[in-house]
Amino acid sequence: MTLGDILADIHALEEELLVFERKYGVRSETLYAAYQSGEEPEDDRWVLDFGEWASIYRTWLTRQAEYRNEVQRRQRQAPSLAGLIRVAA
Repeated sequence: MTLGDILADIHALEEELLVFERKYGVRSETLYAAYQSGEEPEDDRWVLDFGEWASIYRTWLTRQAEYRNEVQRRQRQAPSLAGLIRVAA
């Protein structure tokens, strides 16, 4: 994946996370921590949403790490912001 691909993926995932955050009124990191600790949703109708939400958040965390790693790799080669910026046409 290119840096642009990773960033586009992060943005798309954030849009999906916002839908859940607005629907349930809680930030994704809060839901994820509860989900990871085995907390069950209070309403059975929420189970599928919570599973999907946690999965999207986990993917978002992975993409964030990939982004940081790629930026660090590039900055070792050229330690300036100029080597990272790409203006979308």
